[in-house]
Amino acid sequence: MKIWKSIIFTTLLSCGAVAAPVELDKVAVIVNDGVILQSDINTAMKTLQANARQSGQNIPSASVLKDQVVEKLIIDTLQGQEAERIGVRIDDNRLNQAIAEIARNNNQTVEQLSASVQAEGLSYSEFREQIRKELAASEARNALVRRRINILPAEVDSLAEQLSQQTNATVQYKIGHIQLRFTDDKDKSEVEAEVNELVKKLKDGANFSEMAYTYSKGPKALQGGDWGWMRKEEMPTIFADQIKMQNKGSIIGPFRSGVGFHILKIEDVKGLETVAVTEVNARHILIKPTVILSDDGAKKELNEFVRRIKAGEATFAELATQYSQDPGSAAQDGELGYQTPDLYVPEFKHQVETLPVGSISEPFKTVHGWHIVEVLDRRQVDRTDSAMKNKAYRILFNRKFNEEAGAWMQELRASAFVEIVDDNDDN
Repeated sequence: MKIWKSIIFTTLLSCGAVAAPVELDKVAVIVNDGVILQSDINTAMKTLQANARQSGQNIPSASVLKDQVVEKLIIDTLQGQEAERIGVRIDDNRLNQAIAEIARNNNQTVEQLSASVQAEGLSYSEFREQIRKELAASEARNALVRRRINILPAEVDSLAEQLSQQTNATVQYKIGHIQLRFTDDKDKSEVEAEVNELVKKLKDGANFSEMAYTYSKGPKALQGGDWGWMRKEEMPTIFADQIKMQNKGSIIGPFRSGVGFHILKIEDVKGLETVAVTEVNARHILIKPTVILSDDGAKKELNEFVRRIKAGEATFAELATQYSQDPGSAAQDGELGYQTPDLYVPEFKHQVETLPVGSISEPFKTVHGWHIVEVLDRRQVDRTDSAMKNKAYRILFNRKFNEEAGAWMQELRASAFVEIVDDNDDN
């Protein structure tokens, strides 16, 4: 007898008599070493028909719909087999979160969702397992398709530049300009060395306008190099070619033309959607509890450090260097440098976001141990450039993911053993 014959069970009556065989379910499709049962097809059909009724959508006849459903179940089964192969497991907690999200999207409670599922003739347990399988298949697909995606930095830069040009159509820039000319009495290498020194000073904080008055030979030298507000199409081509995705305050150059070297500064920008983030410079002392040193002991030690710092008996830097068990920051007087708070674990993030500058926290615990932290400074940083590149990367990733996912599923289907079991095959 073939393995895909209908599953039969017998029920023993209380009197001991054997009931007639009852057909519970049958194998409808063999997919590699797995099967799709007729009940799977029936459940999927009911789900589709229920969704169509809720949305008022017309669907094809049952026979046409069944072919589509069977093909989708084959693909889902193959993805489920891949999920098993690479060890994807969806636990009940993850499943409950997904079902709660489905309920929220339908403006329902989980109880209301359960009732509506059962009203459509589906058991809630079947519905849960269907969602579990879909989550596992989706996770396997995402993991395996990601391996096929390769995005080059040049692709990201190119698309980011295109996006920037689109957003720059109405953007205005306030431009500062310094020009050093080639002259007969100066070698070009001397001019290059001079302009490089100017750029270094400007990046170190020198006043651009003063430098333009002093050194520039450009047409706006007597205006401190100020060209005022311009759109890119209104600028000299040599300026427009240099302005890409730079932010307010950017120093551009030096770059060369036929007459000499140029330096630009973007003094301000109007009409550009900017992305700013807050960076925090903090320092901390970490004490890790051990078999010998309890949580209370670590906390007491840090409280003593706070007392000594406030009493002027020691500095934060001295104590961090001597006692902190975070070797990377201890070597820097406890300093962590300017970072966005999101990089830290939640308890540490909360402290650096809420502490006033110059204040030392009470001892607090994270997964790393016990800390005290002092916020040294906060600053706003323009991240428009990196945000544009992140946007470009996401667009490229989504585009390539969809292409590769389609190719992966076709390859999976083509290499699989699939047999549709003949309803009339009883031998």
